[in-house]
Amino acid sequence: MYNIIKLNEKDNVAVAPMLIPAHTQVDLNVISSDAIPFGHKIALSKIEKNSFIYKYGQIIGIASKDILPGEHVHLHNLEFSEFERSFETKNNQSKVINDSHDVFFEGFKRKNGKSGTRNYIGLLSTVNCSATVVKKIADAVNNSSKLKEYANIDGAVCLKHSSGCGMNTSGYGMTIFNQTIEGFKQHPNFAKVFVIGLGCECAQITLYQDKLQDDRVVYMNIQDEGGTKKIIENVSSQIIEMLPYLNNEERVKIPISELTVALQCGGSDAYSGITANPALGYASDLIVKYGGSTILAETPEIYGAEHLLFERAGNTAIVKKLQKQIDWWKHYTSINEGSLDNNPSPGNKKGGLTTILEKSLGAVAKSGTSIMEDVLNYAEPLKKKGFNYMDSPGYDPVSVTGQVASGSNVICFTTGRGSCFGFKPSPSIKIATNTNMFNKLEEDMDINAGTIMDNESDIAEIGEKIFHRIISTASGKLTKSEINGYGDDEFNPWVIGATM
Repeated sequence: MYNIIKLNEKDNVAVAPMLIPAHTQVDLNVISSDAIPFGHKIALSKIEKNSFIYKYGQIIGIASKDILPGEHVHLHNLEFSEFERSFETKNNQSKVINDSHDVFFEGFKRKNGKSGTRNYIGLLSTVNCSATVVKKIADAVNNSSKLKEYANIDGAVCLKHSSGCGMNTSGYGMTIFNQTIEGFKQHPNFAKVFVIGLGCECAQITLYQDKLQDDRVVYMNIQDEGGTKKIIENVSSQIIEMLPYLNNEERVKIPISELTVALQCGGSDAYSGITANPALGYASDLIVKYGGSTILAETPEIYGAEHLLFERAGNTAIVKKLQKQIDWWKHYTSINEGSLDNNPSPGNKKGGLTTILEKSLGAVAKSGTSIMEDVLNYAEPLKKKGFNYMDSPGYDPVSVTGQVASGSNVICFTTGRGSCFGFKPSPSIKIATNTNMFNKLEEDMDINAGTIMDNESDIAEIGEKIFHRIISTASGKLTKSEINGYGDDEFNPWVIGATM
């Protein structure tokens, strides 16, 4: 007899943990009428046309035709449908946070009080016109034999992008672009930052120059420095000369209340919401318990599960802010001839996910159970410790760019299909949802949460493992993405509005 997984008593579908042949007896008194692929859904009872289909005890869509017990439930008979999201606004109060400084990581304490997990030199382009220059400077530093002499420096990071000009100089698009540049300019994983523009663009460097003059940050324009070769030689030689000084930054014991962890997923499958995401949620709750912070994002991928976040909100004001963000997305997608239910991706569907409602329920599990302390706009600086939500697209590089700009100094990235992802200057921990994929892509995956499905471990055990990996990674242990050289090309600020 084949086993299937029923996640909630209310569910009328279950998940196949392996390929189930047609006409095969499975548990829960069901016989498969179709072949059920690995990770896909099987009907547990008769589901009439236009009736709701439940998974996780929540609505994931409606039946587009009558479905009999044992039938494969997927794109051919399950479709997205709007429904009334009921939730109860509770008088949530922050739990007592254990900031007793009894759990530490080894990090870099900056003069401004912020804490870093890496010690990079940042080359930050304010406009696409300076992208080549910052890349060549970073290459010159990273290829220098001098760099190898200094063990406390992780290298130079080129933050190039395609924006910064041909855009409105005011409005929401420019506001979040400026917030993104500011967030990276001030990020504690940088020992030194060079902010480099061309000189005539919309995103002038004067927008970012500090009145108080942070000595970690230098501002330069290509036009002012005499051209490409001169600025490359000037900046790269400056950096080489300051390597001994930057190397004086050493790792010290820092409470994990100084960690801010980005919660991210990509290439999701049907097991994301069963294994890796709830295990990451468990780890997220531990980070919050010890006074740290976590940030969930990807607004199009919480759609349909937002009511679960509303119930965890610290106050009604942030519920209204998140509702307003979702309404903005509905308008934004409609004027671009799309809709919020235009998801999951082809890879998600192959992995067993059918509707955005199903995908979102699994995605929200990454956030654990902690109170939602605040709702941030894209790249808005973190203001309250604890669990936060940040508005962003679902596209991973753009979403993570915002999370890191908001202050994330470690990234946890779950994947069921095998996303290859890294993001300098913040290390990215990759968590596989199933053992098959982990074994196939072990050189890219840091943790296998598929052992939960294999009955070799449980959510709490893997959650603890993720928590301790976050601490060791923050202390300098290299992730698989760092070993493989990922992270130099993922910086991708969100571009909103007309390109002029």
